[in-house]
Amino acid sequence: MTARAAPDRGTLLLGGALLAVAAWAWLLVVRDARAMWMPAPRLSAAEGARFTLQWGVMMAAMMLPSALPMLLLYRTVRGRLAAQGERAAPPWAFAGVYVALWLATGVPVYAAHVGVAAALARWPRLDPLAAYAVAATLAAAGLYQLTAAKRACLRRCESPLGFLMRRWRAGYAATLRLAAAHAGWCVGCCWGLMLVLVAAGAMSLPWVVAITLVVFAEKALPHGGRTARAVGVALLALAAAVALRPELALVARGMPPAHETKPMDDMAGMPGM
Repeated sequence: MTARAAPDRGTLLLGGALLAVAAWAWLLVVRDARAMWMPAPRLSAAEGARFTLQWGVMMAAMMLPSALPMLLLYRTVRGRLAAQGERAAPPWAFAGVYVALWLATGVPVYAAHVGVAAALARWPRLDPLAAYAVAATLAAAGLYQLTAAKRACLRRCESPLGFLMRRWRAGYAATLRLAAAHAGWCVGCCWGLMLVLVAAGAMSLPWVVAITLVVFAEKALPHGGRTARAVGVALLALAAAVALRPELALVARGMPPAHETKPMDDMAGMPGM
């Protein structure tokens, strides 16, 4: 398996199709940025499906650009080995495994949202502690950026060719398992950043853009490990700032400070209220 040859027409078409999907997902994310809603403090199949779908679209927008090198390389390798009689899942199925896993991560996110909302509704006195929960989330994500586990996940994501060479097995099921394994490493690499997106950024558009750029820089640009460590230090500094000045948690979530918030009567018409 070599990576020096120029990409063929099929690989270019696949790349164009994946970029089009990412662009479509970004259009939906930007369009719905002002209509993001938080689930009600109770489990609901309909709300869970809606939230998970919304989450999946956002993950496709954020993660597809950084997954593109692996998906295109898989298509090239599969084509060459198919000429030798080896069987492998088609590229669209390989990419579909990534999307399915990203979609599945929305389920625990939804459950966590419902759990937190239910706890705050039942014990309103917990609300002043929310800023410290944001600080703890930022600190946890920052520390993870500096761990050996983060480095191990990032190595698999940074080197698609090496991953394929070490783990390639012929057959439809084997290549789908390969996709699941690599997508799992990608989730392992980015889960801390996604936690920040949900808990600290409230899935607001500026945080979506910022974390997308961080994920791309870590996985697709040189010195991804240095980028990860720099982001970790920045998150730890932000955690300390929020712990010292809890009102910064509202700013981080794209909300006005407490003294500038509108009365609840004025918010009755907002989505999810």
